[in-house]
Amino acid sequence: MFGTIRLFLSSRKSWTIPYVIFSAVFVILPLLLIVVYAFMDDAGHFTLGNFAKFFAHPEAINTFVYSIGVAIITTVVCILLGYPAAYILTQTRMKYASAVVVLFILPMWVNILIRTLATVALFDFMNMPLGEGALIFGMVYNFLPFMIYPIYNTLQKLDKSYVEAAQDLGANPVQVFLKAVLPLSMPGIVSGILMVFMPTISTFAIAELLTMNNIKLFGTTIQENINNSMWNYGAALSLIMLFLIGATTLLASDDNDPNEGGGLW
Repeated sequence: MFGTIRLFLSSRKSWTIPYVIFSAVFVILPLLLIVVYAFMDDAGHFTLGNFAKFFAHPEAINTFVYSIGVAIITTVVCILLGYPAAYILTQTRMKYASAVVVLFILPMWVNILIRTLATVALFDFMNMPLGEGALIFGMVYNFLPFMIYPIYNTLQKLDKSYVEAAQDLGANPVQVFLKAVLPLSMPGIVSGILMVFMPTISTFAIAELLTMNNIKLFGTTIQENINNSMWNYGAALSLIMLFLIGATTLLASDDNDPNEGGGLW
C-alpha cells in the first residue's frame, strides 16, 4: 500500500491535484453558480427574465456601453504610452535599464486600492476636480504596467536578425519599425490589451473613488445589485460581462495565431 502511495506521489501528474482542487472550488464552482443564478428567478424557477430586464432598462445598457468606452480609451492610451516606453527600454544600452523596468513594474506590487487612494490624494493636493478625467487618469495609472511589461518582454526576445535583414534590404528606420518590429511585437501588444481591457471593464472601486461615486461603470452596477440581494439579476449581468470578456479573448487568440505569417511583410 505504502509503495503504491509513494509511486503515486512520485508521479508528476499527482502534482496537479492541488491546482485541480483549487480551480474546482474557487474558479469552476463560482462560475457554475453564476450561470445557475442568472437563469433563475427568486422562486428558483428557470427564467430568461433577468436578461430581458437588462435589455429593457436603457440605464443598464448605457452603463454597459459607457464601461466599454472607458475600457477602450484606457487601453488605447496605455498602448500609446506603453509601447514607446517599452521600445525605448529595449533599444537603450543604459547600464541600469533593468532597474528602470522595475520602476515601471513597481506599482503592480502595491494594492490597487492604495494606488487609487493615492491618486485621489494627488488630485486633492493639486486642487483638481474628481470626475471623468480623474477616472481615465486613474485607470491608465493603475493598468499601464500591465501594458508595458508584455510588450517589453516580447521586444526583448525579438530576433535581431529580422531587423538586420530589413536594413540590408535598404529599409529606412521607419520601414524597419513598421514592417519588422511592429508585426513581430504583436503578441506582446495583444497580451497587453487583454491584461488592460478585461480588468478595466469589470472594475468598480476605481470609479467609485475617483468620481465620488458620480460615474457608474458596469462593475458598479453588478456590485450594487449583489449588495442589495438581487443575486439573480446581478448574476445575469456578470454572465453578460463574462461573455464579452470571453469573446474578446477568443478574438485576440485568433488574431495572434502563431501559424500566420508576419515580420517583413
